[in-house]
Amino acid sequence: MDYYKYQVSTKTSDNDLLIALMSLRPFDTFVEEEQGFAAYLPVGFYKKEIDAYLESLKNQHPFTYSKEYIKGRNWNEEWEANFKPIQIGRFCGIRAGFHGPMAGVKHELVITPKMAFGTGHHETTSMVIELMEGLGFTEKKVLDYGCGTGVLAILASKLGAPQIDAIDIEEASYLNTLENCETNSIHNVNAYHGTLDKMQGRFYGIVLANINRNVILDSLPSLTEKTERGGTLVFSGFVCQDLPIMEQAFTGHGLTLQKTKEKNKWMAVQCVKK
Repeated sequence: MDYYKYQVSTKTSDNDLLIALMSLRPFDTFVEEEQGFAAYLPVGFYKKEIDAYLESLKNQHPFTYSKEYIKGRNWNEEWEANFKPIQIGRFCGIRAGFHGPMAGVKHELVITPKMAFGTGHHETTSMVIELMEGLGFTEKKVLDYGCGTGVLAILASKLGAPQIDAIDIEEASYLNTLENCETNSIHNVNAYHGTLDKMQGRFYGIVLANINRNVILDSLPSLTEKTERGGTLVFSGFVCQDLPIMEQAFTGHGLTLQKTKEKNKWMAVQCVKK
């Protein structure tokens, strides 16, 4: 896949906010650096409005950027060079196949680094995993919406869920989920490439949606409909300043906010369907 690489120069302390704002557009990868970060946009998603959006952000936040066309290449090698194991307490450890086994964790996941979101390194993924530790997955069907690498679906299986549906609009994420399930010997995850329309007539006890604010808001009616009464929904992918908007939307769809987590301006929330 070919990309536009946006090289953003700013103070490191401003990275999180700018990444959050840019994630509202179809950038699918961010790589933090000493003096800013690189943001990657699939060529097929490029529109002039994206550059106009960045110019408007410059009026509010001090940063500069440059853009270059990046021809498709072996992204796996680049990911492997930067992928490091992550441990979330003693609950969960995530590593690549080229790392040695992790000691002292209850659940170990082996994720092959690809151009798909969800290795656990980002605050949103790690906070969802933290919330999953407190949920009961036994005898509950699970939906992993926007599955990325499949890391949440794989963990749900290890936590006792009998059946998990994992879906993503990106084909690379769908394929990566299949590969990672095979690597982890997980056989009860059904992966799909497409939209929620493929989940017609299915209902879930737990819904995991780690995407972004706009997708969550647009999908909320369908996600709520697919959740059983008394079921749990975990959302992440939005920043703290969006919580009032999100909470209002949750309430409007019959959801009660139970728990919140905050990490570096990002949020994860746990809701229950009344």
